[in-house]
Amino acid sequence: GLMAEVVVVGSSNTDLTSYVKRLPEPGETILGTKFQVGFGGKGANQCVMAAKLGARCAMVTKLGADSFGRDTRENYDKYHIIQDHVYTTDLAATGVAPIAVDEHGRNSIIVVSGANDLLSVEDVKHATATIAAARVVVCQLEIKPDVTLKALQLARTHGVKTLFNPAPAPPQPLAAEFYAVSDIFCPNESEASLLTGIQVVDVASAAQAARALQAKGCTTVVITLGERGALVVEGSSEPVHVATTTVQAVDSSGAGDAFIGTLAYLLARAPALPLAEMVRRACAVSTISVTRLGTQSSYPGPDELPADLLAA
Repeated sequence: GLMAEVVVVGSSNTDLTSYVKRLPEPGETILGTKFQVGFGGKGANQCVMAAKLGARCAMVTKLGADSFGRDTRENYDKYHIIQDHVYTTDLAATGVAPIAVDEHGRNSIIVVSGANDLLSVEDVKHATATIAAARVVVCQLEIKPDVTLKALQLARTHGVKTLFNPAPAPPQPLAAEFYAVSDIFCPNESEASLLTGIQVVDVASAAQAARALQAKGCTTVVITLGERGALVVEGSSEPVHVATTTVQAVDSSGAGDAFIGTLAYLLARAPALPLAEMVRRACAVSTISVTRLGTQSSYPGPDELPADLLAA
């Protein structure tokens, strides 16, 4: 069959969301108003976004031998995602994220990584042919860092573009190699702040943080700034601020992943576009996702987008 253009090496989680009037106190049992099961994990979300737009995608991930794992495979099938390297283990459960959301939209989340933590360097090495044939490899930080690093290194070795989203923000400093093997280093404001020690509060401080990240070894930095759009810094050229349209946000969950997934799609399908133009389009798709409920369910397909957003 055809090889994947976009290969995502990362996490698969099942989100278990309970809606409540208020979050429970320790020892207290309260009644919720609604419950939803959704497919999540940053890796899975980014892969599904790129696939929804029409890229041929493969996922490298590990699931548990349980109902959540089986349902996750079915979900990947639905989006025609190649699963040659979707592994199953019986040593841990599929990753889950029980989430409680109160009536003000505040949430508390417990992530149990489970099988995601058992995706190994060996598993990634088995995917070498898939990685080598790709146009872009996408990684995050929801699996073991050395496994992520291996995926980025393999891509780099085979001349495949690397898109690294250092999310969620790591508790300890990132190994220097991460910066060196990332063609595009793409954190959000809080991740950029954590990694550099520079509080990112506006475009000017984002530019400072981007320069600090470059000093750590990456050439191209894209910092997403929520409703303020994104900042693109390529080499020594002037930072470019990409503004986005303001919308009434309904549910921002998965918006960052929509951005990365769209960027991955464009890197694969429209590689000649200037990066700032790719970022403008990724912001537009991400903005649409914020106006809809859910995570992957909020991601638009090509038929819901202006044709020029996906044109090469």
